[in-house]
Amino acid sequence: QVQLVESGGGLVQPGGSLRLSCAASGTIFSIYAMGWYRQAPGKQRELVAVKTSGGTTNYGDSVKGRFTISRDNAKNTVYLQMNSLKAEDTAVYYCNADVFVTAYSSSRGYYWGQGTQVTVSS
Repeated sequence: QVQLVESGGGLVQPGGSLRLSCAASGTIFSIYAMGWYRQAPGKQRELVAVKTSGGTTNYGDSVKGRFTISRDNAKNTVYLQMNSLKAEDTAVYYCNADVFVTAYSSSRGYYWGQGTQVTVSS
């Protein structure tokens, strides 16, 4: 079993910054990709940023140039530095991990954290 635990959400004023963290634990052989998605009320969950173990990074169009994703592969942890926050960034942010529990490809699974609320408001 794999658990993802997020931290770092909260209330911030427009233009401010927040840093989210997500640590994966449990039975883990390797993690291919870790990333962040978000879901605002009444909207579909959308990609924020994802980073592979090899360093390839992908950002959602709305956050490019403002958010930065990073990983500590040794700690199975992913971070999201969010700068120049806007009201429209308000959402629940979910951590996601593409995990191999063993060396076999059949053990691959996608796991989600419980979500952390980010509210951007004055």
